[in-house]
Amino acid sequence: SIAILLYLARKFKTPDHWYPSDLQKRARVDEYLSWQHVNIRGKGSKLFLTKVLLPLLTGQPLPPEKLESVTEELNIVLNQFEEKFLQDKPFIAGSEVSLADLVALVELMQPVGAGYDLFEERPKLAEWRRQVEEAVGKQLFQEAHEGILNAKNL
Repeated sequence: SIAILLYLARKFKTPDHWYPSDLQKRARVDEYLSWQHVNIRGKGSKLFLTKVLLPLLTGQPLPPEKLESVTEELNIVLNQFEEKFLQDKPFIAGSEVSLADLVALVELMQPVGAGYDLFEERPKLAEWRRQVEEAVGKQLFQEAHEGILNAKNL
């Protein structure tokens, strides 16, 4: 949860870029963390549930119009994310990776795990993903997402 991430950042005095002491940068992180619950998390999880879990649980094929509607909802929030949060910066809070970037990318991996490559036609988003993975460590990132990336094979 967001609360535990903030607690851990404070308790263990993580490097400042994760949860910046600069008030403006911290406000950007807090703004994203508050926004993402019903937007990136909500729409990304909905696509994952609709495309992977519901057909698995019901044994019924997914109606194409349902997937289209859910995908469109996700694309709307992806546009908002790029325009409002990424803008022309490498990361949400500026020039360094933060908890906001980590949370955002983790949530976006659910639709990717469902077989929807949301980075494919979004060069800004793809470049941001590359930079976040690089900051975290590509091998660690892949290891952490191994389960979700194989979910579509259920």
